[in-house]
Amino acid sequence: MKESLNYYYNLNIAELENNGQIYSFKLNNQDFYFVPFTRREEELKDILNVSQELNIKGLYPHTIIPNIFGSLITNVYNSNYCLLSLCNNYKDEISLEDIIKISAMLTLNPTKSSLYRISWNKLWSDKIDYFEYQISELGKEKILILNSISYYIGLGENAINYVSSTLNKYKPSNQDKICLSHRRINYPNYKLNYLNPISFIFDYEIRDIAEYLKSAFFKDDYPLNYLKQTLKTNQFSIFSLSLLYARLLYPTYYFDIYEQIMNKEESEEKLIPIIEKIPEYEKFLQEAYYEINKYAPIERIEWLLKKEL
Repeated sequence: MKESLNYYYNLNIAELENNGQIYSFKLNNQDFYFVPFTRREEELKDILNVSQELNIKGLYPHTIIPNIFGSLITNVYNSNYCLLSLCNNYKDEISLEDIIKISAMLTLNPTKSSLYRISWNKLWSDKIDYFEYQISELGKEKILILNSISYYIGLGENAINYVSSTLNKYKPSNQDKICLSHRRINYPNYKLNYLNPISFIFDYEIRDIAEYLKSAFFKDDYPLNYLKQTLKTNQFSIFSLSLLYARLLYPTYYFDIYEQIMNKEESEEKLIPIIEKIPEYEKFLQEAYYEINKYAPIERIEWLLKKEL
């Protein structure tokens, strides 16, 4: 990879660290990441517009560096990559309260249309259909997946039905913001990931909130207090609160690892701590329902709420 960076960017790198598919290095006291770009190329223009808007507002995302041929995307070993010059203080943490404030700084307009993501039930349904097809072709070598994925597909289908029911009952209002969001939010949430422009999308405000809460749960920081504080200090409609609960139901935390396993990027063993926490996560979903229900009468999931844990 050093040779590729030298050829495409005229960079002579002394030391290159490799973390999975991500390569990092330092040059002239500046930190760089060379990362996979798996999005549609036509989204790049909108991504750059978002980055420029954030810069104007005083929030500086990582900069995508063009190669010597003027392209922001570089194909190496049949995979697309982007070179990122990291922002200052990229190790700083961004809290859930910060996420909500920053998200509100950018709302959807026509110049960002390709980054718009709100058709959750369609996206989720397509993904689950594909997983079911993959599983039917698996054979018996992936025992952990074969013994667990039916549960998570069921949970995903609950989430899909929840979104469909919400869309049938309620309509979004001006209160339901479509704003800066991310493909995934991590906990703890550092600028390194949060200000990565390759992750930028536009979605309902509660998307990042839900993903933060799920990530916190699986990093052993019980997220109910974060949820309580968020509900107490922000006003959400019943439409948004229903979508928030649907997103808590949908098991991105399992499906993301499943996809990494199928792509030979992770071993099956990474699923073990996720599967072991099924009872605890079901308890969190129960408590989250009752907490949200204090602010709006969202729909019940009977099997879950009746379950004794």
